[in-house]
Amino acid sequence: MTRTHARVAVVLGLAALLLVLPLFAEKYYVQFATRILIMAIFAMSLDLLVGYAGLVSLGHAAFYGLAAYTLALVSPQYDGASLWTSLPLAVGAAALVALAIGSLALRTSGVYFIMVTLAFAQMLYFVFHDTKIAGGSDGVYIYVRPVADLFGWRPFSLENVAHFYYVTLALAVTVFVALAVVLRSPFGRVIAGIRVNEHRMRSLGYATFRYKLVCFAIAGGLAGIAGYLAAAQHGNVNPDMMGWHLSGSGLMMVILGGMGTLAGPIVGAVAMLSLEIAFQGVTKHWQLLMGGFIVLVALFLPGGLIGLATAWKRRREGGK
Repeated sequence: MTRTHARVAVVLGLAALLLVLPLFAEKYYVQFATRILIMAIFAMSLDLLVGYAGLVSLGHAAFYGLAAYTLALVSPQYDGASLWTSLPLAVGAAALVALAIGSLALRTSGVYFIMVTLAFAQMLYFVFHDTKIAGGSDGVYIYVRPVADLFGWRPFSLENVAHFYYVTLALAVTVFVALAVVLRSPFGRVIAGIRVNEHRMRSLGYATFRYKLVCFAIAGGLAGIAGYLAAAQHGNVNPDMMGWHLSGSGLMMVILGGMGTLAGPIVGAVAMLSLEIAFQGVTKHWQLLMGGFIVLVALFLPGGLIGLATAWKRRREGGK
C-alpha cells in the first residue's frame, strides 16, 4: 500500500467512525466528542492567524465569547432563537468586532501585537464582567437551544444530543474545507508570503495591511462559530469565555497538533482534551502532567503531533 493509499484509508476510516459514533456511544461520549469538535473549530480559526499569517494573538477568545453572548442576548427567555438567523448574527458580530480590533492591532507587530490583542480581549472581558449587560460575573443562561424550524418544519432538533453532534460535525467539516480552499487560493498564498517576508510582499505591490485585516476578520468569524456552538451546548455564557486562558489553551492546541497545518489543530484539540480527562483520573495535579507533555512535544516534535509519522519515518530511514 502506498503512502497516499494509506492516508486515504485513514481518512475514510475516521470519517466512518465520526458518522456512526452516536449510534453506539453513550450520551457522555457523544457530548465529549461534540466538545472536541467545537474546540477544533476554535483551534483551526486561531491557526489561520498563528500558523499561516504569523500573527500570534492572545485575544482570540474575545470573538469566541462575543458570539456566545450574542446568542444569549437574542434568545427569548423561555424559547429558542432561530438557528438560521442567530448563527449568522453571532458570526457576523464576531467578525465585525474582529475587523474593528484588527484595524488597530495590526498597526503593531511582534510582541506589541500580542499585547494589544490581549488588551482588547481583557477590555471586552471586563465590559461583560463588571456590568449588568448579561448577568455580570455570573453570566447568563440559555434555557432552550436554538431551533431549526423552516416554515413550520423542523428538520432536526439541537435538544437531541445526536442531532447536535451531527450539526457540529457538519460545521467543523465546512470550516476545514473552507480553510483548505482559502489557503490554496491566491489570497492564501499572499498570506503565506506575508508570514515569510512582509517587506518583500509590500515591495511587490501587495497591500499587506488589508490582507492581514481580512485574515483577522475571517479568523474572528470562525471563532464565533465555535463560541456559538459552545453556548448552545452548555446553556451558560459567562465572561470566562473571553478570558486570556482560553486563548492560551487554543494556542497550545495549535502548537500541540502542528502549527501551519490543516489537520494539526484538530489533532491538538483531540489530544489536549482527551489527555485532560485521562490525567484528571490520575491525580488532582493533572496540570503538571499536561504541562510536561506539552513541553516534551515542543522539544522533541517541533512540528507537533501531526508530524509524528514523518519524524518516525525519517528516523527509520536514517537507521537503515
